[in-house]
Amino acid sequence: MLSRLTGNQQTKEVLHRMLTHKRVPGAMIFAGEEGIGKKLFALEVAKALNCRTPVGVEACDKCSACVRAGTFTLPAPDDAEANKQILWSGHRDVGLVRAAGRFITVPQIREIERETNYRPFEGTARFFLIEDADRLNEASSNALLKTLEEVPPTSYLILITARPSSLLPTIRSRCQTIRFAPLAADEIESFLIARGKRSGEEARLAAQFAGGRLGAALEISVDDYRAGRELMMGVIEALTVNADRVRLLRAAEELSDAKNKEHYEPRLDVLQTLVHDLWLLTLNFPEAKIINEDLREQLTRLSNLVASNRVAAWLSRIEELRGQLAVNINRRVATDALLLSMAAEDIRR
Repeated sequence: MLSRLTGNQQTKEVLHRMLTHKRVPGAMIFAGEEGIGKKLFALEVAKALNCRTPVGVEACDKCSACVRAGTFTLPAPDDAEANKQILWSGHRDVGLVRAAGRFITVPQIREIERETNYRPFEGTARFFLIEDADRLNEASSNALLKTLEEVPPTSYLILITARPSSLLPTIRSRCQTIRFAPLAADEIESFLIARGKRSGEEARLAAQFAGGRLGAALEISVDDYRAGRELMMGVIEALTVNADRVRLLRAAEELSDAKNKEHYEPRLDVLQTLVHDLWLLTLNFPEAKIINEDLREQLTRLSNLVASNRVAAWLSRIEELRGQLAVNINRRVATDALLLSMAAEDIRR
């Protein structure tokens, strides 16, 4: 049932109305940040239309159809050959497509097109979830348009993406977009405790550090986060206190070191959240809600040393680097350039 999912109450109401009035669009885009539960919501809609003992218009989440529709045995993401096919759940009317390598390919879309034309095997509707739909390239996007133009009445496509603007305008225009917001930290903390995933201080910190993403809260290592945050706080101090270029270059070296490759983007995320918290505090809102609440006193002290427009410029530079990560850039050079440019911004205040 939708009510069992965490957060996004307004979205729940929208989906419930669609089910109530039997007006579920044949093609939808579920858009929102990574890890906030978009796929869970999509599966809940699929279960609702195939449930054998529905509760009102929603899924019971108990019958065999509901249980099987939400159960997938997925190959490893790097197993390109296995991922070329539609990945069926335990229910033969609910399938998932994801990138087989770098992109979602034309043959994968052709298989969706073929399968949408079959009547449901055991339920009343066929559902096809396209995960990370922004990984459609131009050719596969154009192939998908044919299916979107005339989705059979018993088939539904849900495109799941954190970057809806990367989809072709012609695809966006043929789908109804459902937007998902990040979850509040207290919602995540309550979920973690209720499900026995974390407890006490660890649950609070994981919820705080997750940035509104339930998936991140489940996966995050609090110890690793603290270590990365300590390094990034050193960057913030070097930028605000004395523009210490030597310290910045040492931090850049550690951040981009090959042995820390798996920590690079998470630590860049940490830097971005710290800078965003600092920016909020420079605006002199005493009750501003920041992610790193346990560092409020330290960040408030540093916020008195820098102008808000400079910190806003730092955020822009971090976003520029994140955009470049999609291509094969030299991370060491790019990180050096990022931190030194941020220091230069500070000198010109």
